[in-house]
Amino acid sequence: MQKNIKTKIGILLLVAVILVSSGFRCKFITPKQKELLQPITLTWWGTFDNPANFTEIIADYKAVHPNINITYRKLRSEEFWIELINALAEDRGPDIFSIPNNELLGWMSKIEPLPPTTKMAFQVTQKSLGLKEETLIEIRETKSLTTGKIKEYFIDAVYNDVVRDGKIWGLPLSADTLVMFYNRDLFNNANLPLPPTTWTELQNYVKKLTYQDRDGNLIQSGAALGTADNITNSADILSLLMIQNGAQMTSGNKATFAVVPPGGSRTYNPGPEALLFYTDFSNQSKEVYTWNYSFPSSLEAFTQGKVAIAFGYSYHLPYLDAARQGKLNYGVAKMPQIEGRPEVNSAKYWVHTVSKKSKNINEAWDFLQFVTTKAEVARKYLTKTNSPTALRSLVNEQIENDRLNVFADQLLTSVNWYHGFNVGLMEQVFRDMINDVILHGVDPKEAANLAAGRIQQTLF
Repeated sequence: MQKNIKTKIGILLLVAVILVSSGFRCKFITPKQKELLQPITLTWWGTFDNPANFTEIIADYKAVHPNINITYRKLRSEEFWIELINALAEDRGPDIFSIPNNELLGWMSKIEPLPPTTKMAFQVTQKSLGLKEETLIEIRETKSLTTGKIKEYFIDAVYNDVVRDGKIWGLPLSADTLVMFYNRDLFNNANLPLPPTTWTELQNYVKKLTYQDRDGNLIQSGAALGTADNITNSADILSLLMIQNGAQMTSGNKATFAVVPPGGSRTYNPGPEALLFYTDFSNQSKEVYTWNYSFPSSLEAFTQGKVAIAFGYSYHLPYLDAARQGKLNYGVAKMPQIEGRPEVNSAKYWVHTVSKKSKNINEAWDFLQFVTTKAEVARKYLTKTNSPTALRSLVNEQIENDRLNVFADQLLTSVNWYHGFNVGLMEQVFRDMINDVILHGVDPKEAANLAAGRIQQTLF
């Protein structure tokens, strides 16, 4: 009897050895684990990026989560918002959608914030006792980013945009800054070896770079400043001037750029004063008169050599590079600052968020954390798109990049403000405010008050 028992035990041990050495592994999968292994397709909607921009980073994610597919759909900007709102209302919207950083607050009711943890199935490879590689599935529950980690990983502007009520509402893959483009040939002809660093210097440069014919018509402009409709990003330029000058753009749920901020001088209102400074460049009675509506759009005029200074973002570089083939000799410089004050720059970027109605919130947020916080992954997107980074760990690396160094050098001093539910409307309001001053003779204080009232209606 005892001999039979020993024999049976020996046979079982032998079978176990054979099974292990042959690479067989018995693994029990719970219903919850089985659910995490089901094929999933995450849909992602945006307007700026092309699908090819995400090919590599999606492939990196799929390598560890082979059951998850991600499809990106690019919509035209003019149809994006209506289509997104309708799709969300009809429960057919995307899992992930991308919106401007300065609109995020208005979309919070439609966004599911980052959960404290994500539980995911990971495909891992390891060697068995018989040294044969086998693929296993591990279920891991991982802590999500905290608000403190947002400060640690990303530039300050990101924290100020995406963290609300102690929760994280979106994450960026890049962050752009407003810069100054200048025509080297026109600068050389005016004996100006370096671009201006302050707005006072820029005023002096403008006087040397502006030419009029005998009839007083502008034939060369020193800087594309002063008007609204023919200056690319005129609202961004004016907003930055206001902030640099000390204006508080919003406070709580109020638009406050038209009033003196708390602690400010009662005799000096920084918002309207910045508006006056800006519009003086299109005022024929001023020494700095240099621009009017006879010019084409600012960047087009810049490529034609009609203006010495224009302003834009990194995504304008391909347009300028195309003109470079036509012998445009241009440089990129940091935005002018107000002398004696801390440096302030303007941040503009896309925030990627997860829809509250997504059926795959866990997976969608896991994917976004993977592609935005890992430098080696984000770098692939940034290289593909030639975009400035939002990650602190990559800022110094990009400062060494001749193409991106100026943009990167401004990232840590960049700020932003909530533009309301509709960025397009805010920009139109700012253009109207400029035109009220230069075309209709409205006092800058009154024009700023009218604009603040209109923007106020879109804030909440």
